[in-house]
Amino acid sequence: MKIAVVSDIHGNLPALEAVLDNLKRESPDVVVNLGDCVAGPLWPEETATILRETNWPTVRGNHDRFVTDDPIETMGPTDRFAAERLSPENMAWLKTVQPTIRLTEEVFLCHGTPDDDDRYLSELVEGPKGHLPGEATLLEELKGEKSPIICCGHTHIPRVIRLPSTGQTVVNPGSVGFPSYDENHPLRKTMAMGNPQARYAILTRAAENWTFEDKMVDYDWETASREADRNGRPGWARALKLGFFGPLS
Repeated sequence: MKIAVVSDIHGNLPALEAVLDNLKRESPDVVVNLGDCVAGPLWPEETATILRETNWPTVRGNHDRFVTDDPIETMGPTDRFAAERLSPENMAWLKTVQPTIRLTEEVFLCHGTPDDDDRYLSELVEGPKGHLPGEATLLEELKGEKSPIICCGHTHIPRVIRLPSTGQTVVNPGSVGFPSYDENHPLRKTMAMGNPQARYAILTRAAENWTFEDKMVDYDWETASREADRNGRPGWARALKLGFFGPLS
Protein backbone atom coordinates (compact mmCIF):
# COMPACT_ATOMS: atom_id res chain seq x y z
CA MET A 1 0.00 0.00 0.00
CA LYS A 2 1.28 3.45 -0.94
CA ILE A 3 -0.19 6.54 0.73
CA ALA A 4 0.55 10.15 -0.21
CA VAL A 5 0.02 12.62 2.62
CA VAL A 6 -0.52 16.32 1.95
CA SER A 7 -1.29 19.07 4.43
CA ASP A 8 -1.53 22.83 4.94
CA ILE A 9 -2.16 23.88 1.34
CA HIS A 10 -3.49 27.27 2.49
CA GLY A 11 -4.98 28.22 -0.86
CA ASN A 12 -1.69 28.00 -2.75
CA LEU A 13 -2.99 26.90 -6.13
CA PRO A 14 0.32 26.65 -8.08
CA ALA A 15 1.88 24.63 -5.25
CA LEU A 16 -1.08 22.24 -5.23
CA GLU A 17 -0.97 21.89 -9.01
CA ALA A 18 2.74 21.05 -8.89
CA VAL A 19 2.11 18.41 -6.22
CA LEU A 20 -0.75 16.94 -8.27
CA ASP A 21 1.60 16.63 -11.24
CA ASN A 22 4.24 14.97 -9.04
CA LEU A 23 1.63 12.55 -7.68
CA LYS A 24 0.93 11.30 -11.20
CA ARG A 25 4.49 9.94 -11.28
CA GLU A 26 4.25 8.49 -7.76
CA SER A 27 0.90 6.72 -8.44
CA PRO A 28 -0.14 6.26 -4.78
CA ASP A 29 -3.06 4.02 -3.88
CA VAL A 30 -4.64 6.88 -1.95
CA VAL A 31 -3.93 10.54 -1.25
CA VAL A 32 -4.98 11.96 2.13
CA ASN A 33 -5.23 15.62 3.10
CA LEU A 34 -4.58 16.71 6.69
CA GLY A 35 -6.33 20.06 6.43
CA ASP A 36 -5.89 23.84 6.44
CA CYS A 37 -6.97 23.77 2.83
CA VAL A 38 -7.81 27.32 1.79
CA ALA A 39 -7.05 29.98 4.42
CA GLY A 40 -4.58 32.50 3.05
CA PRO A 41 -4.32 35.55 0.76
CA LEU A 42 -3.94 33.47 -2.40
CA TRP A 43 -6.50 31.38 -4.37
CA PRO A 44 -8.96 29.88 -1.84
CA GLU A 45 -11.87 29.32 -4.24
CA GLU A 46 -9.79 27.74 -7.00
CA THR A 47 -7.97 25.52 -4.49
CA ALA A 48 -11.21 24.37 -2.87
CA THR A 49 -12.68 23.49 -6.27
CA ILE A 50 -9.76 21.20 -7.07
CA LEU A 51 -9.78 19.58 -3.63
CA ARG A 52 -13.53 19.01 -3.77
CA GLU A 53 -13.13 17.26 -7.12
CA THR A 54 -10.29 15.00 -5.93
CA ASN A 55 -12.53 13.47 -3.25
CA TRP A 56 -9.45 12.77 -1.10
CA PRO A 57 -10.07 11.73 2.53
CA THR A 58 -9.67 15.13 4.20
CA VAL A 59 -9.21 16.09 7.83
CA ARG A 60 -10.45 19.42 9.16
CA GLY A 61 -7.66 21.84 10.05
CA ASN A 62 -8.01 24.60 12.62
CA HIS A 63 -8.18 27.23 9.88
CA ASP A 64 -10.81 25.21 8.02
CA ARG A 65 -12.87 25.37 11.21
CA PHE A 66 -12.28 29.10 11.62
CA VAL A 67 -13.38 29.75 8.01
CA THR A 68 -16.57 27.71 8.28
CA ASP A 69 -17.63 28.33 11.88
CA ASP A 70 -16.43 31.73 13.12
CA PRO A 71 -18.40 34.97 12.57
CA ILE A 72 -16.72 36.75 9.68
CA GLU A 73 -16.36 39.98 11.66
CA THR A 74 -14.19 38.22 14.26
CA MET A 75 -11.92 36.39 11.80
CA GLY A 76 -8.30 37.27 11.28
CA PRO A 77 -7.31 38.49 7.81
CA THR A 78 -6.05 35.08 6.66
CA ASP A 79 -9.35 33.33 7.32
CA ARG A 80 -11.55 36.25 6.30
CA PHE A 81 -9.88 36.46 2.88
CA ALA A 82 -10.89 32.85 2.22
CA ALA A 83 -14.35 33.03 3.76
CA GLU A 84 -15.28 36.05 1.64
CA ARG A 85 -14.24 34.30 -1.59
CA LEU A 86 -15.55 30.75 -1.21
CA SER A 87 -18.59 29.85 -3.26
CA PRO A 88 -21.56 28.30 -1.44
CA GLU A 89 -20.65 24.93 -2.99
CA ASN A 90 -17.07 25.04 -1.74
CA MET A 91 -18.07 26.36 1.69
CA ALA A 92 -20.53 23.48 1.97
CA TRP A 93 -17.80 21.01 1.01
CA LEU A 94 -15.39 22.45 3.58
CA LYS A 95 -18.02 21.97 6.28
CA THR A 96 -18.13 18.23 5.54
CA VAL A 97 -14.47 17.44 6.28
CA GLN A 98 -13.85 15.28 9.34
CA PRO A 99 -12.06 16.18 12.62
CA THR A 100 -10.04 12.93 12.39
CA ILE A 101 -9.97 9.90 10.10
CA ARG A 102 -9.01 6.31 10.86
CA LEU A 103 -7.84 5.43 7.38
CA THR A 104 -6.96 1.80 8.15
CA GLU A 105 -6.31 -0.27 11.26
CA GLU A 106 -2.73 1.01 11.11
CA VAL A 107 -3.07 4.64 9.99
CA PHE A 108 -4.74 7.47 11.91
CA LEU A 109 -5.08 11.00 10.49
CA CYS A 110 -5.42 14.26 12.40
CA HIS A 111 -4.48 17.89 11.83
CA GLY A 112 -3.04 18.87 15.21
CA THR A 113 -3.32 16.24 17.93
CA PRO A 114 -5.92 13.43 18.03
CA ASP A 115 -8.28 15.55 20.15
CA ASP A 116 -7.38 19.15 19.23
CA ASP A 117 -6.90 20.61 15.75
CA ASP A 118 -5.12 23.67 17.19
CA ARG A 119 -2.36 21.93 19.19
CA TYR A 120 1.03 20.85 17.90
CA LEU A 121 1.94 17.18 18.04
CA SER A 122 5.31 16.96 16.28
CA GLU A 123 6.71 20.25 17.63
CA LEU A 124 7.11 21.58 21.16
CA VAL A 125 7.17 25.37 21.38
CA GLU A 126 9.69 26.65 23.91
CA GLY A 127 10.60 30.29 23.36
CA PRO A 128 10.25 31.67 19.84
CA LYS A 129 10.75 28.39 17.94
CA GLY A 130 9.44 24.87 17.76
CA HIS A 131 11.60 21.92 18.80
CA LEU A 132 11.41 18.13 18.63
CA PRO A 133 9.31 16.94 21.59
CA GLY A 134 10.50 14.20 23.90
CA GLU A 135 8.81 10.83 23.79
CA ALA A 136 6.92 11.41 27.03
CA THR A 137 5.47 14.65 25.67
CA LEU A 138 4.44 12.98 22.42
CA LEU A 139 2.76 10.08 24.23
CA GLU A 140 0.86 12.52 26.43
CA GLU A 141 -0.36 14.45 23.39
CA LEU A 142 -1.49 11.23 21.67
CA LYS A 143 -4.09 10.77 24.44
CA GLY A 144 -3.96 6.99 24.19
CA GLU A 145 -4.16 6.74 20.40
CA LYS A 146 -2.57 3.36 19.59
CA SER A 147 -2.38 3.35 15.79
CA PRO A 148 1.07 2.33 14.51
CA ILE A 149 1.14 5.36 12.16
CA ILE A 150 -0.17 8.78 13.20
CA CYS A 151 -0.17 11.44 10.48
CA CYS A 152 -0.47 15.05 11.59
CA GLY A 153 0.03 18.52 10.12
CA HIS A 154 -0.44 22.01 11.58
CA THR A 155 3.22 22.80 12.30
CA HIS A 156 4.33 23.04 8.62
CA ILE A 157 7.60 21.33 9.63
CA PRO A 158 8.29 17.88 8.09
CA ARG A 159 9.07 15.19 10.66
CA VAL A 160 9.18 11.41 10.94
CA ILE A 161 9.39 10.47 14.62
CA ARG A 162 9.60 6.91 15.95
CA LEU A 163 8.47 6.30 19.54
CA PRO A 164 10.79 3.67 21.02
CA SER A 165 8.50 2.48 23.80
CA THR A 166 5.46 1.81 21.58
CA GLY A 167 6.98 1.37 18.11
CA GLN A 168 4.57 3.99 16.75
CA THR A 169 5.62 6.51 14.10
CA VAL A 170 4.42 10.11 13.92
CA VAL A 171 4.60 11.56 10.40
CA ASN A 172 4.22 15.24 9.58
CA PRO A 173 4.49 15.90 5.81
CA GLY A 174 5.14 19.64 6.17
CA SER A 175 3.19 22.19 4.16
CA VAL A 176 2.26 22.12 0.49
CA GLY A 177 1.55 25.82 0.35
CA PHE A 178 3.04 27.92 3.15
CA PRO A 179 6.63 27.18 4.23
CA SER A 180 6.90 29.63 7.14
CA TYR A 181 4.66 31.64 9.42
CA ASP A 182 4.49 33.41 12.73
CA GLU A 183 1.67 33.65 15.24
CA ASN A 184 0.88 34.70 18.79
CA HIS A 185 -1.31 31.75 19.83
CA PRO A 186 -0.74 30.33 22.36
CA LEU A 187 2.82 31.76 22.40
CA ARG A 188 4.68 34.12 20.08
CA LYS A 189 6.65 31.92 17.69
CA THR A 190 7.97 31.55 14.17
CA MET A 191 7.96 28.25 12.27
CA ALA A 192 10.06 27.91 9.11
CA MET A 193 11.03 25.12 6.72
CA GLY A 194 13.86 27.25 5.30
CA ASN A 195 13.06 26.69 1.62
CA PRO A 196 10.06 27.60 -0.56
CA GLN A 197 9.35 24.19 -2.06
CA ALA A 198 6.01 22.42 -1.68
CA ARG A 199 6.29 19.49 0.69
CA TYR A 200 4.38 16.24 1.12
CA ALA A 201 5.13 12.67 2.22
CA ILE A 202 4.89 9.15 0.82
CA LEU A 203 4.20 6.20 3.14
CA THR A 204 4.70 2.73 1.69
CA ARG A 205 3.73 -0.57 3.28
CA ALA A 206 5.91 -3.42 2.07
CA ALA A 207 5.68 -6.84 3.74
CA GLU A 208 5.92 -6.13 7.50
CA ASN A 209 7.50 -2.68 7.33
CA TRP A 210 6.59 0.90 6.48
CA THR A 211 8.96 3.26 4.69
CA PHE A 212 8.67 7.05 4.72
CA GLU A 213 9.79 9.53 2.07
CA ASP A 214 9.82 13.32 2.31
CA LYS A 215 8.93 14.87 -1.06
CA MET A 216 10.08 18.36 -2.11
CA VAL A 217 8.48 19.85 -5.20
CA ASP A 218 9.50 22.95 -7.13
CA TYR A 219 6.72 25.26 -8.27
CA ASP A 220 6.27 28.90 -9.28
CA TRP A 221 6.61 30.43 -5.81
CA GLU A 222 7.43 33.83 -7.34
CA THR A 223 3.85 34.01 -8.64
CA ALA A 224 2.47 32.95 -5.26
CA SER A 225 4.61 35.56 -3.54
CA ARG A 226 3.38 38.31 -5.86
CA GLU A 227 -0.24 37.27 -5.25
CA ALA A 228 0.20 37.54 -1.49
CA ASP A 229 1.85 40.94 -1.88
CA ARG A 230 -0.93 42.11 -4.21
CA ASN A 231 -3.44 41.11 -1.55
CA GLY A 232 -1.69 43.15 1.14
CA ARG A 233 0.27 40.44 2.96
CA PRO A 234 4.01 41.17 2.62
CA GLY A 235 4.93 38.69 5.36
CA TRP A 236 3.27 35.92 3.43
CA ALA A 237 4.98 37.15 0.26
CA ARG A 238 8.44 36.83 1.77
CA ALA A 239 7.69 33.46 3.36
CA LEU A 240 6.44 32.06 0.06
CA LYS A 241 9.44 33.34 -1.85
CA LEU A 242 12.21 32.41 0.60
CA GLY A 243 10.88 29.88 3.11
CA PHE A 244 11.59 32.25 6.02
CA PHE A 245 9.18 34.64 7.72
CA GLY A 246 9.70 38.29 8.62
CA PRO A 247 12.50 40.79 7.97
CA LEU A 248 16.14 39.83 7.51
CA SER A 249 17.92 39.37 10.84
